[in-house]
Amino acid sequence: MTLPLDNLLVLEMSEALAGPYCAMMLGDLGADVIKIERPKIGDQSRQWGPPFLEGESAYFLSVNRNKRSLALDIKNSADLGVMHRLVKRADVFITNNPRMESLRRAQIDPDTLRALNPKLIYVAISGYGHTGPKANRGGYDIIAQGEAGLMALTGNPEDGPMRFPTPMADITAGLYALVGTLSALRVCDQSGKGQFIDVALVDSQVTWLANIGGSYFATGERPKKIGNLHPSITPYQPVRCKNKHIIVAVGTEPLWQRFCKVLGIEESLMRDLRFATNVERNKHRIELISIIEPILMTRNAEEWIEQFVANEIPAGPINFPDETL
Repeated sequence: MTLPLDNLLVLEMSEALAGPYCAMMLGDLGADVIKIERPKIGDQSRQWGPPFLEGESAYFLSVNRNKRSLALDIKNSADLGVMHRLVKRADVFITNNPRMESLRRAQIDPDTLRALNPKLIYVAISGYGHTGPKANRGGYDIIAQGEAGLMALTGNPEDGPMRFPTPMADITAGLYALVGTLSALRVCDQSGKGQFIDVALVDSQVTWLANIGGSYFATGERPKKIGNLHPSITPYQPVRCKNKHIIVAVGTEPLWQRFCKVLGIEESLMRDLRFATNVERNKHRIELISIIEPILMTRNAEEWIEQFVANEIPAGPINFPDETL
């Protein structure tokens, strides 16, 4: 089977998650990915455990499929020579070293490698990027989650800052790096010239503010922590059924009308002026949920979801990861 990136060579000299994730996606698309690691030590995530599978970190395995492996000590002139020979025939080079000066000393900076191969797409992923007042600072996912404003809003209102359970800043930066790489490949096809792509975890994480950022710019008010609630839609949240929680997402007035009919409240709540529009439902969210949940508690989650889906109302279970997988 032919894949979109067949015959492309990617050199990945990165660790942890963002760079390896980008490289893994390129490998999924058919690229030949060579992961270059330090001898004996390797990618730092090889030590991140437990759990381990046959002596290998499950964390490392989860973001390094579809790759070949090569150990090089680029402080050694012979090994650096190997690296430079690979660069001459590579299409993409990925690094997550945050300091440009370190890259220059090692002779793997963008200018050096693109002089060897003008078509090379050089992808640099770091905490803060290589331009601006915080350039060349080190950073991990949790730093980006905190600085970008997400941790302050995650969790219930009475809780302190809460980290998202998976490394979303790393994954987001990896995906933006992937988009940049694919765009640069397109440019290279047209112009024959490579690109320097500079992706920062913090910049990438800030994009998750999305509608929250839009609301701030519209009002000038600091966003509030609201837990599982939606700032602009009701009901659009977890609700309790007899045996477990489910999610209902009633985003339009026709959905609200069908939702009321499924619950058998079209002659009561649907006519109540407090809940007549989404704006009013947002104002009276607590009263609305206090009426809805006792009805939902009379049946199991599966029964309600079946009825909601049959009536084209978005709904689904809240699963533990083992149930999902």
